[in-house]
Amino acid sequence: MTAAHAPVPTRASLARQAWPIIIANAAVPSLGLVDTAVIGHFGSAVDLGALALGALLFNFIYWSFGFLRMATTGFTAQAAGAGDEAEVRATLARSVLLGVALGLGLLLLQWPLVQAYFGLMDASAPVESVGKAYFAARIWGAPAALALYAFSGALIGLGHSRALLLVQLLLNGLNAGLDIWLAGSLGMGARGIGLGTAIAEWATCLVAAVVLWRTLRARHSDAGAFLPWARIADRTRLRRTLSANGDIMVRTLCLLLGFGWFANQGARFGDVTLAANHILLQLVSFSAFFLDGFAFVAEALVGGAAGARDPARFRRVVRLSSELALVTAAVLAVGIWLLGAPVVGALTSLEQVRATAVTYLPWTGLYVLLSVAAFQLDGVFIGATRTREMRNAGLLSLAVFLLSAWPLATFFGNHGLWAAFIVFVVARAAALLPYYRRLERELAPCGRTSATVGHG
Repeated sequence: MTAAHAPVPTRASLARQAWPIIIANAAVPSLGLVDTAVIGHFGSAVDLGALALGALLFNFIYWSFGFLRMATTGFTAQAAGAGDEAEVRATLARSVLLGVALGLGLLLLQWPLVQAYFGLMDASAPVESVGKAYFAARIWGAPAALALYAFSGALIGLGHSRALLLVQLLLNGLNAGLDIWLAGSLGMGARGIGLGTAIAEWATCLVAAVVLWRTLRARHSDAGAFLPWARIADRTRLRRTLSANGDIMVRTLCLLLGFGWFANQGARFGDVTLAANHILLQLVSFSAFFLDGFAFVAEALVGGAAGARDPARFRRVVRLSSELALVTAAVLAVGIWLLGAPVVGALTSLEQVRATAVTYLPWTGLYVLLSVAAFQLDGVFIGATRTREMRNAGLLSLAVFLLSAWPLATFFGNHGLWAAFIVFVVARAAALLPYYRRLERELAPCGRTSATVGHG
């Protein structure tokens, strides 16, 4: 069914699509919480330290490869919107093959990767030894974990947000059960946590593959083969896929550098300020679960409208999803301003850290309120696969952040650092706005195919 024949989006239909994504997003960090809780009860301090360092490496690697999910969502939604079911299947196949290839590459490079990483970390010999064992066990799940990104992107692009939620809950449930069995009952410690996560990733990957196979089989209305190998291996489409993924990777690295620089600058103001900023960032992350839900819905519906060359539907999706996201951001910001102090108190019992965090709490609420435009525009541009614009906006906003942070943090301390951090998220949206106006104009039916615009 093309976007042109799909039901007209309403606020209620967008909210119904968003809530499973919000819950699925919130379930992602619970993987780390379960791992930590199991080791905290059944392991040693060495196991806990090794888990912290090892998980940090995987978080960085997998976040860097988040482009697999985003690009798959955009290309899938556009193909579905255009009624091109063969391209829907080809898009997923290309993304899965790329994810598996990257995962195999990580397996081949695991020794130099882990040696370089722990060489940079100031860990004790026992922690380093156990951390390497955790990495060596979990890395075998990398091909499945990256393929899952592609499967998740396809589910979002097709609007199957409830299936996405079930896949995420399955991953979490298997991970928790295997953690308790391997690390707890069998006493394998951090290595058991890594092995359990890898097994859970492979099992969930297989289930997600079956779910999508059945979904795509049911949609297989064209005359071609189920797996259109000519399209999958088409050089033009492969170049476009690799180009989009590369653009999104650069944009993601800009975000990582920005958040890393914020944390590093906070450390210059002392351990207490560093800890306080870390706690406040947890409130930012919690809010992102909700705002990402509406951005993901925008990705799918904008992609469908772009594929169908339907500017009216495009504008309606952007307007309705943005209205819902703005109301949500306002509620979250007010909640932080009114209830942030007791939440901070629940997160830490260190009085000095608590008092410092409360001092900077107003900045956190303001950040959440003003970040909504960046989230929504990211969703729009991912759905339209205008990744070059996202890359340019990421580079520009990072430069603006670094240039503004230096004088602001120098003269106003941590208050200035938070002000610059807000400048960063506003700059992300401001840098995309001129591109947005051009995108809206180019969606006219007589224009070029949206999937090819902006990729060269």
